Amino acid sequence: MAPRLIEKRQQGHKMVIFGAIFLLTTLLILYSSNSSNDIAYGSIHVVGGRRTAKTSNLRKTTDLKKWAGKEGYVSVYGNKSMTLHCGSCSLVTSSSHVLGTHAGQEVDSSDCVIRMNDAPTLGFQDDVGNRTTLRVVAHSSFFRVARRPGEFLNHTGGEPVVVFWGPPSKIGKDAKGTLYRVIQRVGMTYSNLSFFTITPSKMRKFDSLFQKETGRDRQKSQSWLSTGWFTMVLAIEICDNINVFGMVPPSHCVKKSGAKKMPYHYYKPRGAEECVTYIQNERGHRGNHHRFITEKQVFARWAKQYNITFTHPKW
Repeated sequence: MAPRLIEKRQQGHKMVIFGAIFLLTTLLILYSSNSSNDIAYGSIHVVGGRRTAKTSNLRKTTDLKKWAGKEGYVSVYGNKSMTLHCGSCSLVTSSSHVLGTHAGQEVDSSDCVIRMNDAPTLGFQDDVGNRTTLRVVAHSSFFRVARRPGEFLNHTGGEPVVVFWGPPSKIGKDAKGTLYRVIQRVGMTYSNLSFFTITPSKMRKFDSLFQKETGRDRQKSQSWLSTGWFTMVLAIEICDNINVFGMVPPSHCVKKSGAKKMPYHYYKPRGAEECVTYIQNERGHRGNHHRFITEKQVFARWAKQYNITFTHPKW
C-alpha cells in the first residue's frame, strides 16, 4: 500500500478518535451541568398539566438571616430606620380559610402581627385579630388602602410599619410617576406610622432569590412575585418565630378528592375562587402570573429552617 494512502488513513483514524473524545467530553460537561442545576435548584416536572418543582435533598438553601439587610428599606417621610424585630409573629394571610377559626385572640397574643395589602380587621376580629404591627402593601393595592385610612392605617396598636413594594418605576423616589409622592403625603398625614419602600437593589435581590429557590427566571417565566412572597421574606427577617394563619399547603388544590371551593379573600365572599386562582396562575403562560403553588413549595422548605408553623389549616 502506498505510504501516502497509509498516511491519509492514519489521519482519518485520528480524526475519528478526536471526534469521539470531543463528543464524549461535551456530553460529560452537559451532564455535569444539568446535575449541578438539579442539586442547586431542583428540577421542574409537569404533573397533571401543572409545573412543579421536584426538590433534591442536596438543594443549596439561602440563609435569609444573612441575606436580609435593613438597608434595603427607604423611609418615605422622616429619617426613620427599619429596626423592627419581634420574638413571635402572627402572619395573617388574606385566605378565606381564616373564617370560622376564632383565632383572633391567638393572633393578637404574639409580639407582632403582620398583614397584607387591604385585608381588613373590622368585622373579622374574632377570626383575624385586631392588632397590626406590619402591613406589606403592593403598589397596585395602595389606593385601596389609602381610601379607608381609618381601617388600614389608624386602627392599629403601637407604632405600626407599612412597607410598600413594587417596580422602581412606580414607587421609586426618582420615578416619573406620582405614586411615591402620594405615599409620601399619606406618610406626612399619619406621622405615627413608619412608611418604607423597598429599594431597587433589594427588589432585584428578591428576583434572584426566586430564581435560586425555584430554578425559574422570574422575567423569562413571566412570573410576578406575590405580596405573600415579599411578606414571608420580611417576616423571616424580623421574626424569631412565625405562625402563619390561613395558608394552604402546596398540594391543596391538586388533591384527587378535590378541595372544597373557597373564596380567594376572606373579605370578598363573592370574589374569585381560591383553587381556580392558584391553578390558573401556576399554569399561565400568556402575560404575567403569580406562581402561588411554586412559592408555597419554597415556604414549606423554609419552614424547617426558620421556625415557621402553619395554622388553619395545619401542615
